[in-house]
Amino acid sequence: MPRTELSAGMYRIEAEVAATQENRMTGLMQRRSMPANQGMLFVFTQPQRHCMWMKNTLLPLSVAFLDDEGRILNVEDMQPQTEDNHCAAKPARFALEMNLGWFRQKGVKPGQKIDGVLRLTDLAR
Repeated sequence: MPRTELSAGMYRIEAEVAATQENRMTGLMQRRSMPANQGMLFVFTQPQRHCMWMKNTLLPLSVAFLDDEGRILNVEDMQPQTEDNHCAAKPARFALEMNLGWFRQKGVKPGQKIDGVLRLTDLAR
């Protein structure tokens, strides 16, 4: 998957970009580790109340759902190998998965903007 650089305030994020249906379905499945300050950005074709789950995902993750402008709607913590749905609070255009607790540890909260996502909207298919 292609990579991009994002930022949340003063924090730099290196993210893989899951912009195709196949990449979004695979996500971070079967990975055993993810370096600090790296993640995966899911780019959706339309804003909807998208949901994520952790089937076949071995890492504990936190996901931030983002609106059309890249603002965080809500952050959900997700446990490995579960089928619980974790959904956007409102229609979301993006979802950013990071290691569990990353958003909380950095003080990144709903309403804050993730810079760098808007240039990627045309990649979604």
